[in-house]
Amino acid sequence: MREGRPRAAPQPAPGARPLTLAGLEALVTELCAVPAPSGAEAELTGLLERRWAPRCVEVRRDAVGNLIARAGGAGPRLLVQAHMDQVGYLVRHVTDEGFLLLDGSQGDRRMGPERRHPVGQPVRALARDGSWLEGLLAAASGHVLTAAQREEHRLGYDDFWVELGLPDREAVVGAGIHVGSPVVFAAPVRRIGELLAGPAMDDRVGLALMDALLDAVADGTLGCELWLAATVQEENGLHGARALAHAERFDAAIALDVGLVGDIPAVQEREHPTRLGAGPIVVHRDTGIVYDRALSQHLLALAAANGVPAQDGLFAGYGSDGLALAESGSPTALLTVPTRYTHTAFETIHPGDLTATVELLRLLAAGGPPSGRL
Repeated sequence: MREGRPRAAPQPAPGARPLTLAGLEALVTELCAVPAPSGAEAELTGLLERRWAPRCVEVRRDAVGNLIARAGGAGPRLLVQAHMDQVGYLVRHVTDEGFLLLDGSQGDRRMGPERRHPVGQPVRALARDGSWLEGLLAAASGHVLTAAQREEHRLGYDDFWVELGLPDREAVVGAGIHVGSPVVFAAPVRRIGELLAGPAMDDRVGLALMDALLDAVADGTLGCELWLAATVQEENGLHGARALAHAERFDAAIALDVGLVGDIPAVQEREHPTRLGAGPIVVHRDTGIVYDRALSQHLLALAAANGVPAQDGLFAGYGSDGLALAESGSPTALLTVPTRYTHTAFETIHPGDLTATVELLRLLAAGGPPSGRL
């Protein structure tokens, strides 16, 4: 690589399909509406497969459920990747009265749930036959709690549950709900002022960006052999990405995910100076890894040379599929969409950051990944 300077990227040909903000918003909304808990991503995989197959040279699923596509082009193998699964819960017990007690899909139940966001949110529970039951995360109201209970500030997994509106355990089990049934947030994506909020932005924004990238390179202007991968089970251990990394090698990999921001009250700017509306975040380090410096700096230089807004990021308490890809020997960068309220039912993004990220990915794919080291 020439000391961090990006390669010249050809401009899209007149025949390339234009990207529209409305189209990206609609795509994110569509993807967020499809439930995909860790280990049960098949419905979303099918949707992506149907969308990608007409626009890719090759689309296939691997043995663990990852969706892998070769978009086209020739030269260095560039992978763009995002995960399909979303945060959620698992049913650990059905009470005699028909309530669902939960465990987390990620982490250790003894550590307790995130206390700030779950109660009152609509959810879906997955039955044995693949159908979904609508429910509500509920907790006892102040009228029926004791004074001591009202003073308790720590929320445990026995303090809230899923209300399905069914009369008893027999009815719940008869509907196909069982110990181990996944439960995910089910609120719709909605516009709030200039922003979009909803569950599963993590990582439906990444999937939407890959889909939009296919449109952006539809003119065939590629300086690389472009591959896409939608992986399973990121939220509970990077399992899909590890399987992909074991089977494939790439000259460069871009992991796409949501990024942390500090532009809200109660978060110090010195901890998270990143913000919504300022473009994608190139993450230099998270809890697990320092990402490839040459590739990260190439992305930032490419953005600066082409007037695309971008931000530097350093995340604590955070990890991504990029770790698994890098451990396999593929130079990897982490590119994220700024997101408020991560791992909640109201993850919030600025749509303008989506268009900036797609443009940066297009520039990278058009010019190809960097060669050499910094």
